[in-house]
Amino acid sequence: AVPEVDTVRQALAMTLVCAWGARLTWNWARGWGGLDHEDWRYVDLQRKTGRWWWLVSFSGIHLFPTVMVYLGCLPLIIALGTGTRPLGWLDAVAALVTATGILLEATADQQLRRFVQTNTDPQRFLTSGLWAYCRHPNYLGEILFWWGLFLFALAADPTAWWTAIGALSITELFVFISIPMIDQRMVTRRPAYAKHMAQAYALIPLKRRS
Repeated sequence: AVPEVDTVRQALAMTLVCAWGARLTWNWARGWGGLDHEDWRYVDLQRKTGRWWWLVSFSGIHLFPTVMVYLGCLPLIIALGTGTRPLGWLDAVAALVTATGILLEATADQQLRRFVQTNTDPQRFLTSGLWAYCRHPNYLGEILFWWGLFLFALAADPTAWWTAIGALSITELFVFISIPMIDQRMVTRRPAYAKHMAQAYALIPLKRRS
């Protein structure tokens, strides 16, 4: 008989993916400013690229992120469809990492939203809550989520190490593109943020450096 995919693993992984999607959708919906709202990064890229904006928009904003998410979801093919290894301790680790990532994102998003709604000083930036331990706790949560999916694949099939390409690509996207872009904007708009960058790591939640 052909070994079957573990249904508990399937249910656990899908529940966490749905929770991640619900959090992402809710956070977008409550902050949406209407059809005339445009992300500052898109506006900045359009200003910098001029007549090449259409190509940048297609490749950098639409195609590239879609490819990143596709790569990130490769582990689900193994965890939900082809991996036949019985449920084990690595599934527990995968669930813990994935759930921790979702919780970090949700908490960081709520703390940032509360700060934006109550802050009256344009030069001030968030340094409390999760944001006291690293500069981008929301991105840390997102990275953990994708690595958690990879661990599910590894738990289902130890030979599925190649699916790490998704989590690795998304991690590099945040480390080398998203975080530098936001940090540069923050320093330009709030000069004191430069000192904060020297005191707090971007993603590692450790005590501030002196």
